[in-house]
Amino acid sequence: MKPGRREALILGAAGLAAGAAGLLLGPILLRSTNNDDAGEHAGAGDVALRSATLADLAGQPRRLSEWQGRILVCNFWATWCAPCRDEIPMLMATRAKYASDGVEIVGIAVDNAPKVREFSVSIKISYPILLAEAEGLDLMRKLGNSAGGLPYTVVANRQGHVVHRKLGAFSRGDLDGILDSLARA
Repeated sequence: MKPGRREALILGAAGLAAGAAGLLLGPILLRSTNNDDAGEHAGAGDVALRSATLADLAGQPRRLSEWQGRILVCNFWATWCAPCRDEIPMLMATRAKYASDGVEIVGIAVDNAPKVREFSVSIKISYPILLAEAEGLDLMRKLGNSAGGLPYTVVANRQGHVVHRKLGAFSRGDLDGILDSLARA
């Protein structure tokens, strides 16, 4: 066997192994979790969420703890993330549906501030947007997103405890199920 062909076969086999590993591990990394599954991140996530201070679109500092007493849905997103952009209309509709139940949606942009401002205004996002820029990656990791992927959403109950995490876009039914349960509690 020629050396070039053998190297190509080895690289091909390594590529197939990496692809198989991705198919097996991908669903695990992308699945939703609740605090029972999140273990080590539960307490640390609560503290990280309550103590985070980020600028709003006007440049004013906002603490996530100001929504204490409400069910808080924090959605990490970026303007360059297609699934994030696709999820925004559903999040706006969810906010309108659950506002009277004490639910607040907060978008946390892990992106460049001018792009976020322009995008938010152009599609008229109806919920608060905070600018995390690069520091948002650290906050996401503290909240259990070790992969650093987007969109990433955490849901906190009225006491400020993170009760649900999801890497990847929510479907309307999945988020409604979580919020219905929390609103009745």
